Amino acid sequence: MEFPERVYTVEEVRKARSLIEKGYKHDLNMDGNPDFVAKVEKALELVKTAGYYDFLRTYIRTIREIDGLSQLREQDVAIWFHVKALDDPIDDAGFIIQKAQQMKDFVEGRLYYETGELRAVNKRIEFIETLRDKTNNPDIKKKCEENLRRWKEQPFP
Repeated sequence: MEFPERVYTVEEVRKARSLIEKGYKHDLNMDGNPDFVAKVEKALELVKTAGYYDFLRTYIRTIREIDGLSQLREQDVAIWFHVKALDDPIDDAGFIIQKAQQMKDFVEGRLYYETGELRAVNKRIEFIETLRDKTNNPDIKKKCEENLRRWKEQPFP
């Protein structure tokens, strides 16, 4: 069975969920100019360091450069990212993992409102903590701590 081109209808979501439950992983594609691709690759190296690359490939097929707001596009199984938003590889990787969690919730039929954003942000924080603990690079550890401090300072229910 082939993964649906779009994940929009009830049947497409069921098919996607079934394939994921059987272990399906996407061949992650990047679509954008060379500067965009290089910045995304830096973030993806951190995703790999933390051990979240398979999680990402389970739920995201494409990371695409756009001229607009960065967002998850569930029906396209894609993250749309504005290149100017890519300025901190740790924050960028956290955003990617947050959107992958939102896609997971979508495929699993979890409602977005009320607790959806909280689950996604908690996944992002979990990722940053894991990256901090798994990396051997002291600069990355320090930046993870700074990133976590910013998240803890923000009022979030």
